[in-house]
Formats: sequence, structure tokens, C-alpha cells
Amino acid sequence: MDTYTIKEVSEMFHLPSSTLRYYEDLGILTNVGRSKSGQRVYIQGHINRLKTICCFKKTGMSIAKLQQFFACEEDESAHIDEILSLLNDQQEHILNEISQYQASLTHLQRKLHYYTDIKTSLENGTPLPKWADYREHAEQAK
Repeated sequence: MDTYTIKEVSEMFHLPSSTLRYYEDLGILTNVGRSKSGQRVYIQGHINRLKTICCFKKTGMSIAKLQQFFACEEDESAHIDEILSLLNDQQEHILNEISQYQASLTHLQRKLHYYTDIKTSLENGTPLPKWADYREHAEQAK
């Protein structure tokens, strides 16, 4: 069985060692063993748990929700509705974030197109474009 030191896990997940200890204190990273000298010893199960923690954190899941999820996961069959509700809520959150990012990307792309056209106009000595033309085009595309 492969084992990992706190330094190795820290480097693997690009997390400070203090964060790993914090997750342990919060009870979302559990059953971390110790070597004879008292050093933390991580196994594959911890790596898998940290992958889930990092994934959920990237989606904006709070520590409280992580704690709730892992508490429910202890007895999945008794808490399946809570688990599904929590995951569905997080999915909705992510989809909303994606939608907001898509709208921002669309606006950025319009601006990029507009300013690229301004540069071309300046280089060619042609009339400058008007921003309203780019907004109208975007509105018509909807």
C-alpha cells in the first residue's frame, strides 16, 4: 500500500500543509494515521477524498456543505436524499456560474472585435466603428 507524507500530499494538491491539517481538524479529512515518529501518513483513500474536496471547493462549495456531504456519506443509504439535494444544488450553482461566465465572455468578445476593428480603421484611415453597432448586432443575435 502506497503511503504519502504531508509534504507529498501538499505538493500533489498545491495546498499548504496547514490546509491539510485544517481539513483534518474540521473532520472532512478523516482517519489520518501517524508514523512511529508522529508524522502524518496519508493513503490512497485520503488522496481520493482530497480529490473530491478540491473538486467541490473549485465549484464554490462551502466548508459547511463539505462537512454536511461527508457526514451524510458516512451512511449513504440513510441520507441519500440529502446527498442528492446537496449535489443538485451545487450543480445548479455551477450551471449559473457557467451562464454568467458565458455572458461575460460574449461581452468580452464583442469588445475585442470592436477594438480590433478600431485598430484596423486607424491603420487604414477609415472611419472608426461605433460601439452601438456591435451592441445592436449582439442583441439581434439573441
